[in-house]
Amino acid sequence: MSAFVKDADWLDWHPNPSKPKFVVPEGAVDAHCHVFGPGDVFPFAPERKYTPCDASWEQLFALRDFLGFEKNVVVQATCHGSDNSALLDVLERANGKARGVVTVKPDITAEELQRMHDLGVRGVRFNYVKRLVDPKPDDYYREIIEKIRPLGWHVVLYFEPADLKEKKDFFNSLNIPLVIDHMGRPDVTKPVDNEEFEMFLDFMRGNKDIWCKVSCPDRLTKSGSPEYADVVPFAKKIVEEFPDRVLWGTDWPHPNMKTEMPDDGILVDYVPSIAVTPELQTKLLVTNPNTLYWS
Repeated sequence: MSAFVKDADWLDWHPNPSKPKFVVPEGAVDAHCHVFGPGDVFPFAPERKYTPCDASWEQLFALRDFLGFEKNVVVQATCHGSDNSALLDVLERANGKARGVVTVKPDITAEELQRMHDLGVRGVRFNYVKRLVDPKPDDYYREIIEKIRPLGWHVVLYFEPADLKEKKDFFNSLNIPLVIDHMGRPDVTKPVDNEEFEMFLDFMRGNKDIWCKVSCPDRLTKSGSPEYADVVPFAKKIVEEFPDRVLWGTDWPHPNMKTEMPDDGILVDYVPSIAVTPELQTKLLVTNPNTLYWS
Protein backbone atom coordinates (compact mmCIF):
# COMPACT_ATOMS: atom_id res chain seq x y z
CA MET A 1 0.00 0.00 0.00
CA SER A 2 1.31 3.44 -0.93
CA ALA A 3 2.41 5.76 1.85
CA PHE A 4 0.54 8.57 0.07
CA VAL A 5 -3.17 9.20 0.47
CA LYS A 6 -4.72 11.37 -2.23
CA ASP A 7 -6.49 14.56 -1.24
CA ALA A 8 -10.04 14.03 -0.04
CA ASP A 9 -11.48 16.16 -2.86
CA TRP A 10 -9.23 14.71 -5.56
CA LEU A 11 -10.96 13.68 -8.80
CA ASP A 12 -9.40 10.65 -10.51
CA TRP A 13 -8.84 10.59 -14.27
CA HIS A 14 -11.69 9.28 -16.41
CA PRO A 15 -11.60 5.46 -16.36
CA ASN A 16 -13.55 4.97 -19.59
CA PRO A 17 -13.19 7.90 -22.00
CA SER A 18 -15.23 7.95 -25.17
CA LYS A 19 -13.68 7.10 -28.53
CA PRO A 20 -13.21 10.41 -30.40
CA LYS A 21 -15.23 10.98 -33.55
CA PHE A 22 -12.44 13.21 -34.83
CA VAL A 23 -9.62 11.08 -36.23
CA VAL A 24 -6.37 12.89 -35.53
CA PRO A 25 -3.91 13.14 -38.44
CA GLU A 26 -1.08 10.65 -38.72
CA GLY A 27 1.87 11.55 -36.51
CA ALA A 28 -0.24 13.51 -34.00
CA VAL A 29 1.33 14.50 -30.68
CA ASP A 30 -0.36 14.94 -27.31
CA ALA A 31 1.92 17.83 -26.36
CA HIS A 32 0.88 18.29 -22.72
CA CYS A 33 0.34 15.43 -20.30
CA HIS A 34 1.72 14.22 -16.97
CA VAL A 35 2.38 11.14 -14.88
CA PHE A 36 1.84 10.87 -11.12
CA GLY A 37 3.97 8.34 -9.30
CA PRO A 38 3.01 5.62 -8.65
CA GLY A 39 3.72 7.08 -5.24
CA ASP A 40 5.24 3.92 -3.80
CA VAL A 41 7.79 3.87 -6.66
CA PHE A 42 8.28 7.59 -7.34
CA PRO A 43 7.41 9.46 -4.12
CA PHE A 44 5.62 12.80 -4.23
CA ALA A 45 7.56 15.87 -3.11
CA PRO A 46 7.38 16.95 0.53
CA GLU A 47 6.72 20.56 -0.55
CA ARG A 48 3.80 19.63 -2.85
CA LYS A 49 0.53 21.55 -2.59
CA TYR A 50 -1.61 18.57 -3.59
CA THR A 51 -1.47 14.78 -3.36
CA PRO A 52 -2.93 13.11 -6.47
CA CYS A 53 -4.01 9.63 -7.42
CA ASP A 54 -1.49 7.45 -9.22
CA ALA A 55 -1.30 7.84 -13.01
CA SER A 56 1.36 5.62 -14.55
CA TRP A 57 3.23 5.39 -17.83
CA GLU A 58 1.24 2.27 -18.75
CA GLN A 59 -2.02 4.18 -18.41
CA LEU A 60 -0.64 7.16 -20.33
CA PHE A 61 0.51 5.03 -23.26
CA ALA A 62 -2.79 3.14 -23.32
CA LEU A 63 -4.67 6.43 -23.56
CA ARG A 64 -2.32 7.67 -26.29
CA ASP A 65 -3.07 4.62 -28.41
CA PHE A 66 -6.82 4.71 -27.69
CA LEU A 67 -7.11 8.37 -28.75
CA GLY A 68 -5.06 7.79 -31.91
CA PHE A 69 -1.93 9.78 -31.05
CA GLU A 70 1.57 8.66 -31.97
CA LYS A 71 3.63 10.57 -29.39
CA ASN A 72 3.51 12.40 -26.05
CA VAL A 73 5.21 15.39 -24.50
CA VAL A 74 5.28 14.68 -20.77
CA VAL A 75 5.50 17.71 -18.49
CA GLN A 76 6.82 17.47 -14.95
CA ALA A 77 3.95 17.61 -12.45
CA THR A 78 4.32 20.03 -9.53
CA CYS A 79 3.49 17.23 -7.08
CA HIS A 80 6.89 15.72 -7.90
CA GLY A 81 8.81 18.97 -7.38
CA SER A 82 12.27 18.84 -8.97
CA ASP A 83 12.57 15.04 -8.74
CA ASN A 84 12.03 14.09 -12.38
CA SER A 85 12.46 10.34 -11.86
CA ALA A 86 8.90 9.41 -12.86
CA LEU A 87 9.07 11.50 -16.04
CA LEU A 88 12.50 10.16 -17.02
CA ASP A 89 11.21 6.64 -16.50
CA VAL A 90 8.48 7.35 -19.05
CA LEU A 91 11.05 8.56 -21.57
CA GLU A 92 13.17 5.45 -21.06
CA ARG A 93 10.15 3.27 -21.87
CA ALA A 94 8.81 5.30 -24.81
CA ASN A 95 10.98 4.02 -27.68
CA GLY A 96 11.44 7.56 -28.94
CA LYS A 97 7.73 8.35 -28.86
CA ALA A 98 7.92 10.78 -25.93
CA ARG A 99 9.72 13.98 -25.07
CA GLY A 100 9.92 15.65 -21.68
CA VAL A 101 9.77 19.02 -19.93
CA VAL A 102 11.40 18.95 -16.50
CA THR A 103 11.59 21.06 -13.36
CA VAL A 104 15.14 21.65 -12.15
CA LYS A 105 17.00 23.78 -9.61
CA PRO A 106 19.97 26.06 -10.29
CA ASP A 107 22.39 23.53 -8.81
CA ILE A 108 21.63 20.99 -11.55
CA THR A 109 24.86 19.76 -13.14
CA ALA A 110 25.78 19.71 -16.82
CA GLU A 111 26.08 15.92 -16.60
CA GLU A 112 22.55 15.58 -15.21
CA LEU A 113 21.18 17.85 -17.93
CA GLN A 114 22.98 15.90 -20.64
CA ARG A 115 21.49 12.63 -19.39
CA MET A 116 18.04 14.21 -19.48
CA HIS A 117 18.68 15.48 -23.01
CA ASP A 118 19.81 12.06 -24.16
CA LEU A 119 16.56 10.58 -22.82
CA GLY A 120 14.45 13.16 -24.66
CA VAL A 121 14.04 16.20 -22.42
CA ARG A 122 13.76 19.40 -24.42
CA GLY A 123 12.60 22.04 -21.95
CA VAL A 124 12.20 23.23 -18.39
CA ARG A 125 9.00 24.48 -16.81
CA PHE A 126 8.63 27.60 -14.68
CA ASN A 127 5.34 27.79 -12.82
CA TYR A 128 4.04 31.17 -11.63
CA VAL A 129 0.57 30.02 -10.52
CA LYS A 130 0.75 30.77 -6.81
CA ARG A 131 -1.94 28.32 -5.69
CA LEU A 132 0.26 25.54 -7.07
CA VAL A 133 3.79 26.71 -6.26
CA ASP A 134 5.78 29.49 -4.61
CA PRO A 135 7.51 31.32 -7.49
CA LYS A 136 11.20 32.11 -7.08
CA PRO A 137 13.16 35.35 -7.71
CA ASP A 138 14.10 36.20 -11.30
CA ASP A 139 17.78 35.37 -10.82
CA TYR A 140 16.86 31.81 -9.82
CA TYR A 141 15.33 31.26 -13.24
CA ARG A 142 18.09 33.08 -15.12
CA GLU A 143 20.68 30.75 -13.61
CA ILE A 144 18.75 27.72 -14.85
CA ILE A 145 18.35 29.22 -18.32
CA GLU A 146 22.08 29.74 -18.73
CA LYS A 147 22.62 26.07 -17.89
CA ILE A 148 20.09 24.78 -20.43
CA ARG A 149 20.91 27.23 -23.21
CA PRO A 150 23.78 25.13 -24.67
CA LEU A 151 21.36 22.21 -25.11
CA GLY A 152 18.94 24.25 -27.23
CA TRP A 153 16.06 23.71 -24.82
CA HIS A 154 13.07 26.01 -24.34
CA VAL A 155 11.20 27.29 -21.29
CA VAL A 156 7.57 26.40 -20.60
CA LEU A 157 5.74 29.10 -18.64
CA TYR A 158 2.56 28.60 -16.67
CA PHE A 159 0.95 31.85 -15.57
CA GLU A 160 -2.31 33.74 -15.26
CA PRO A 161 -3.09 37.22 -16.65
CA ALA A 162 -1.99 39.07 -13.51
CA ASP A 163 1.34 37.22 -13.61
CA LEU A 164 1.91 38.20 -17.25
CA LYS A 165 1.25 41.83 -16.50
CA GLU A 166 3.82 41.71 -13.71
CA LYS A 167 6.47 39.58 -15.45
CA LYS A 168 6.21 40.21 -19.22
CA ASP A 169 9.33 42.41 -19.35
CA PHE A 170 11.28 39.69 -17.56
CA PHE A 171 9.91 37.01 -19.89
CA ASN A 172 10.84 39.09 -22.94
CA SER A 173 14.38 39.53 -21.62
CA LEU A 174 15.14 35.80 -21.46
CA ASN A 175 16.23 35.42 -25.10
CA ILE A 176 15.13 31.80 -25.28
CA PRO A 177 12.11 30.10 -26.92
CA LEU A 178 9.04 30.20 -24.66
CA VAL A 179 6.03 27.87 -24.61
CA ILE A 180 2.95 29.15 -22.77
CA ASP A 181 0.68 26.69 -21.02
CA HIS A 182 -3.09 26.85 -21.57
CA MET A 183 -3.22 30.24 -23.37
CA GLY A 184 -2.10 32.04 -20.22
CA ARG A 185 -5.45 31.13 -18.63
CA PRO A 186 -7.70 33.85 -20.09
CA ASP A 187 -10.92 34.84 -18.36
CA VAL A 188 -13.42 33.43 -20.87
CA THR A 189 -16.35 35.19 -19.22
CA LYS A 190 -15.06 38.38 -20.85
CA PRO A 191 -15.32 39.29 -24.54
CA VAL A 192 -12.50 37.93 -26.67
CA ASP A 193 -11.23 41.46 -27.31
CA ASN A 194 -10.78 42.20 -23.61
CA GLU A 195 -7.69 44.06 -22.41
CA GLU A 196 -6.04 41.11 -20.66
CA PHE A 197 -6.31 38.80 -23.65
CA GLU A 198 -5.13 41.53 -25.98
CA MET A 199 -2.07 41.89 -23.74
CA PHE A 200 -1.41 38.17 -24.19
CA LEU A 201 -1.78 38.39 -27.98
CA ASP A 202 0.57 41.39 -28.05
CA PHE A 203 3.05 39.34 -26.02
CA MET A 204 3.01 36.68 -28.73
CA ARG A 205 3.07 39.22 -31.56
CA GLY A 206 6.15 40.87 -30.15
CA ASN A 207 8.29 37.72 -29.98
CA LYS A 208 8.40 35.14 -32.77
CA ASP A 209 9.93 32.61 -30.36
CA ILE A 210 6.78 32.29 -28.24
CA TRP A 211 4.62 29.20 -28.72
CA CYS A 212 1.22 28.60 -27.12
CA LYS A 213 -0.67 25.52 -25.98
CA VAL A 214 -4.35 25.99 -26.85
CA SER A 215 -5.19 23.29 -24.33
CA CYS A 216 -7.37 22.77 -21.25
CA PRO A 217 -10.77 24.18 -22.20
CA ASP A 218 -12.02 22.14 -19.24
CA ARG A 219 -9.97 24.35 -16.88
CA LEU A 220 -11.15 27.63 -18.39
CA THR A 221 -14.80 27.04 -19.24
CA LYS A 222 -17.87 28.27 -17.43
CA SER A 223 -20.32 26.97 -20.05
CA GLY A 224 -18.94 23.43 -19.79
CA SER A 225 -18.49 20.34 -21.93
CA PRO A 226 -18.80 19.00 -24.53
CA GLU A 227 -18.61 22.18 -26.63
CA TYR A 228 -16.62 24.45 -24.27
CA ALA A 229 -18.26 27.17 -26.30
CA ASP A 230 -16.97 30.06 -24.19
CA VAL A 231 -13.34 28.97 -24.71
CA VAL A 232 -13.56 28.42 -28.47
CA PRO A 233 -13.25 32.08 -29.57
CA PHE A 234 -10.05 32.53 -27.55
CA ALA A 235 -8.35 29.35 -28.77
CA LYS A 236 -9.55 29.84 -32.36
CA LYS A 237 -8.12 33.36 -32.39
CA ILE A 238 -4.68 32.10 -31.34
CA VAL A 239 -4.71 29.17 -33.79
CA GLU A 240 -5.64 31.40 -36.71
CA GLU A 241 -3.23 34.24 -35.92
CA PHE A 242 -0.27 32.02 -34.96
CA PRO A 243 -0.84 28.76 -36.90
CA ASP A 244 2.85 27.81 -36.85
CA ARG A 245 3.31 28.37 -33.11
CA VAL A 246 0.43 26.49 -31.49
CA LEU A 247 0.39 23.13 -29.70
CA TRP A 248 -2.34 21.02 -28.11
CA GLY A 249 -2.48 18.42 -25.36
CA THR A 250 -4.97 16.52 -23.26
CA ASP A 251 -3.48 17.53 -19.87
CA TRP A 252 -4.12 13.94 -18.74
CA PRO A 253 -4.52 13.00 -15.89
CA HIS A 254 -6.02 16.46 -15.32
CA PRO A 255 -4.61 17.57 -11.95
CA ASN A 256 -6.66 19.61 -9.52
CA MET A 257 -10.01 19.45 -11.27
CA LYS A 258 -12.59 20.23 -8.60
CA THR A 259 -16.05 19.79 -10.13
CA GLU A 260 -15.92 17.56 -13.22
CA MET A 261 -13.30 15.22 -14.67
CA PRO A 262 -13.08 15.73 -18.44
CA ASP A 263 -13.60 12.92 -20.93
CA ASP A 264 -10.42 12.77 -23.03
CA GLY A 265 -12.37 11.67 -26.09
CA ILE A 266 -14.52 14.79 -25.86
CA LEU A 267 -11.38 16.90 -25.54
CA VAL A 268 -10.08 15.45 -28.81
CA ASP A 269 -13.43 16.16 -30.47
CA TYR A 270 -13.06 19.79 -29.37
CA VAL A 271 -10.01 20.26 -31.60
CA PRO A 272 -11.88 20.85 -34.91
CA SER A 273 -13.83 23.68 -33.30
CA ILE A 274 -10.60 25.66 -32.76
CA ALA A 275 -8.57 24.40 -35.75
CA VAL A 276 -11.26 24.35 -38.38
CA THR A 277 -9.38 23.14 -41.47
CA PRO A 278 -7.27 20.02 -42.08
CA GLU A 279 -4.26 22.27 -42.66
CA LEU A 280 -4.64 23.97 -39.28
CA GLN A 281 -5.27 20.63 -37.57
CA THR A 282 -2.09 19.15 -39.05
CA LYS A 283 -0.01 22.14 -37.97
CA LEU A 284 -1.47 22.07 -34.46
CA LEU A 285 -1.17 18.33 -33.85
CA VAL A 286 1.68 17.16 -36.09
CA THR A 287 3.96 19.76 -37.69
CA ASN A 288 4.41 22.17 -34.79
CA PRO A 289 5.05 19.69 -31.95
CA ASN A 290 7.36 17.61 -34.12
CA THR A 291 9.28 20.74 -35.10
CA LEU A 292 9.66 21.87 -31.50
CA TYR A 293 10.38 18.50 -29.86
CA TRP A 294 11.74 16.09 -32.47
CA SER A 295 13.64 18.15 -35.06
